[in-house]
Amino acid sequence: MKRLQAGDVAIPTFDPEVEPGLDVEGFQRQFVWTKPQCDRFIESLLLGLPVPGIFLVKQTDGRLLVLDGQQRLRTLAAFYRGVLREREFRLENVQKQYQGLSYTGLPVEDRRRLDDGIIHATIVRQDEPSDDQSSIYLVFERLNTGGTTLHPQEIRVALYRGLLIRLLRRLNENPDWRALYGNRSNRLKDQELILRFFGLRFWRHNYEPPMKDFLNRYTAENRDLRLQDEATLTGAFETTIGVIRKSLGPKAFRLKTAVNAAVLDAVMVGVSSRLAGAAPVTDFGSLKAAYDSLLANPAFRNATGRATAAEEYVRTRVDLAVDAMRSVG
Repeated sequence: MKRLQAGDVAIPTFDPEVEPGLDVEGFQRQFVWTKPQCDRFIESLLLGLPVPGIFLVKQTDGRLLVLDGQQRLRTLAAFYRGVLREREFRLENVQKQYQGLSYTGLPVEDRRRLDDGIIHATIVRQDEPSDDQSSIYLVFERLNTGGTTLHPQEIRVALYRGLLIRLLRRLNENPDWRALYGNRSNRLKDQELILRFFGLRFWRHNYEPPMKDFLNRYTAENRDLRLQDEATLTGAFETTIGVIRKSLGPKAFRLKTAVNAAVLDAVMVGVSSRLAGAAPVTDFGSLKAAYDSLLANPAFRNATGRATAAEEYVRTRVDLAVDAMRSVG
């Protein structure tokens, strides 16, 4: 408990503007345990019963990041603090001798037994390769069971904190992007699609499926904007999304009703590649014609309809989009 309060053990957040900790918004998963679950966990510790262990990741700064066990740690911290969900934490769903007791109300011997209790912790550290956290990502993905399953971008925000993650959060507020994507995704899918654009626009020569692992590698390599700086990424994104909204309208990435991620990444890379040329796009009609022709291409439709992360389909749809946009005036 002392290490949690000191920040030496940290619960990761999904908000890159907030440092990992215990009492902040944006936890790795919201606190989902019911009051009876909390009570029974504390009772098990008071009775000296074995409880499931936790998994921690040792980071380069020496801090331990919670991979699995947040519900247990937050329950324990709340009991020591005496407050659970803004109400006094008194045990209710427990054996008679503990009912109605808070931490400060425990008999001395029970409080001492709790203070001396043990929760086994497995500490995971990735030694090789030292420049990413691919194995940690896999462990995080496998261990986060129960509650709400974490999505890939949520794990990236927790594990690859840095300048790139912060930039994605800021660019996600771009009004042109919001008009094209729609409402903000609670699971950070919109931020992942911006990341996907950057990866395929600037790093696609390194692409190997699955897409999830490719994005992990790119995020690890560029987490502090060593590959492309903030001005390069911001300029590429904002000019691309602005032109697409003006020329193609709000349904540019939708073959039907939902945003099609494969259409989005190809069209954005194609338009961005054209904008990287010397002359700006002035003929929005020719861009719309190139877009319509691209969507009508059977090879493009095939590469955006199924198995979209396959290397052949990624290469095909992006190359077709780049070629289609090259002649836009």
